[in-house]
Amino acid sequence: MTPMTHVQRAALGTPDLVPPAAGRADGAGQRMWAVVLAACAGQFLVVLDISVVNTALPSIRADLGLSAAGLQWVVNAYSIVLAGFMLLGGRAGDLYGRKRMFLLGLGVFTVASLAGGLAQEGWQLLTARAGQGLGAAVLAPSTLTLLTSAVPEGPARARAIATWTAVGAGGGAAGGLVGGVLTEALSWRWTLLVNVPIGAAAVVLGAWWLVESRAGERRRLDLPGAVLVTAGLATLAYGIVQTERDGWTAPSALLPLSAGLTLLGAFVAVEARSRTPLMPLKLFRTRSVAAANAAMFTCGAAMFCMWYFMTLYAQNVLHYSPMAAGLALMPSSLAVVLGAKFAPRLMRVSGARRVAVLGVLVSAAGFGWQSTMDAHGSYVAGIMLPGIVMMAGAGLAGTPLASLATSGAAPGDAGVVSGLVNTSRVMGGALGLSVLATVAAARTGGSMSPEALTAGYALAFRTGTAILFGCVLLMLLWLPKDRERPS
Repeated sequence: MTPMTHVQRAALGTPDLVPPAAGRADGAGQRMWAVVLAACAGQFLVVLDISVVNTALPSIRADLGLSAAGLQWVVNAYSIVLAGFMLLGGRAGDLYGRKRMFLLGLGVFTVASLAGGLAQEGWQLLTARAGQGLGAAVLAPSTLTLLTSAVPEGPARARAIATWTAVGAGGGAAGGLVGGVLTEALSWRWTLLVNVPIGAAAVVLGAWWLVESRAGERRRLDLPGAVLVTAGLATLAYGIVQTERDGWTAPSALLPLSAGLTLLGAFVAVEARSRTPLMPLKLFRTRSVAAANAAMFTCGAAMFCMWYFMTLYAQNVLHYSPMAAGLALMPSSLAVVLGAKFAPRLMRVSGARRVAVLGVLVSAAGFGWQSTMDAHGSYVAGIMLPGIVMMAGAGLAGTPLASLATSGAAPGDAGVVSGLVNTSRVMGGALGLSVLATVAAARTGGSMSPEALTAGYALAFRTGTAILFGCVLLMLLWLPKDRERPS
């Protein structure tokens, strides 16, 4: 998670959201912090479920008989639907009410988690993961808006936002460990079932304490745009996966690749003609917005895949237990948080553009280091140190890229631009995982020996290194220099 800029906070603090008056009785204070608790619980679940299943993947494959290609869809089914519907979820909250959408999204997420935990077939699990992504896309945009509406300006709001940010970062950092502990102590199913009591409690708390609010303007909901971009991404990702088995020229790969590109083209056409587009194309006329989102997409394509391959390497090659694999990745999880916390200080000295470039270069060095992995690697040199370098760079790059994107936008567009940054990162990660998993599978050649698996994972990290160096070149050529950006 990256710290919110003052522009983002201003955009989220809409005038119709009336904060509680200062000096209210203890009951009002308890109500305010109950709202904060509900919002933080929702944010924790959204971020946690991006990574919590990673350490459970080998167990899921053994239990449900998923193929290597099918295994990546346990991650991608959630990510693609989350990315495709996140902007729509934010608009729905403005139109129909933030409390209503918070409770609806949390309810869908909780029910889908229960269905996933009880799944007996691979397709049932993948359908449930897509349902979780839809619920998360509706839920996530409302969490911060509800929080800022409940807590008045000043130190209390600063503490509340800091708590929300820390909970989000903690959800991402704790995902691997929580998944490992639950998988080893109980079952992989509990990586999903654990959401049920938390989600149910948050629904009850939210229904009791949250106050309804909505934006003053009435805007049409761009459902066709959300459906087109989600279907396009999913179809394109499926086509990429098919190339590993059948080759790039086979009809089984060419047809979904062509269909995916056609759907994405239709999405752009719909957005260009819509009066209330899901993704206003005019925003990309601003150089900093377009360049920062392109860089975030490219970074996500490589960095998002780190947890997936590191977890498989630790368990399938080095024979770590799920809990040990989760613990092994904790240093790199903490490195993301520390990199994100250190970035604002460095930005004041060197500027956002230089810090973004530095962060991606550091991450690329870590990816290159990780690509030297072998089947008998040690923990310190084979997992911990390269993981710290990769994720410290990721944390260092994320904050300045988000800042560059929002600083070039008009104040009225800051909320939309902030949503675009998150969407670009998740979309890049979903497509990147499809590409890198296909690269690894092609190198492995169907063998499950430690040496073959290691060679496949290493090639994925080398490909990720190339992607990150391409991102550096993109930023150097396209991102505006700090003195060129509007204040």
